[in-house]
Amino acid sequence: MRIAVTGTHGCGKTTLIDDFISAHGEYESVPEPYWLLAQNGMPFADGPTTVDLEEQLGQSCTLILEQIVGKDVIFDRCPFDFLAYLDVVSESESFEWLPQGRLLGRIARALATFDLVIFVPLQRPDEIAVPIEYPQLRTKVDRRLKIMLRQDDLGLLDEGRPRIAEISGSRMHRLACIASMLG
Repeated sequence: MRIAVTGTHGCGKTTLIDDFISAHGEYESVPEPYWLLAQNGMPFADGPTTVDLEEQLGQSCTLILEQIVGKDVIFDRCPFDFLAYLDVVSESESFEWLPQGRLLGRIARALATFDLVIFVPLQRPDEIAVPIEYPQLRTKVDRRLKIMLRQDDLGLLDEGRPRIAEISGSRMHRLACIASMLG
């Protein structure tokens, strides 16, 4: 099974993936593109920019499309994340960013490889006790992801693939929700 976990920064995606891998050792975890690009020496701007986010979106598609199909794998982030960030950040940079042409086709192909995309929305009260960088960006990206995933305003959820599941609650509840979807 191929799973992706999506959500704004500081919502608990990586914690959920770590908990999932601990309970399901047969799955391979693929870290988010930012960390892989940083490890390969890519310099990032101080704060999110459309240029950096486009690079991460491209890396996300590459990682997804190059992973062997048929293998149990869970991805930290997927193109939905970067599309939401690009939409919000480009607005703050005073232009509208829209995926087009080959990139849109590549995004659609990458997303179609997933059996399940798990969306982790922000919770009230926030379970993250430490201050999170860019709190307004965090809230706007969460809002944008909700629209993208609930209303499919970009038309990327053709024929119900991938299946989208929105989960919230405690760490144990989130893990139980995923386990029930697998079985």
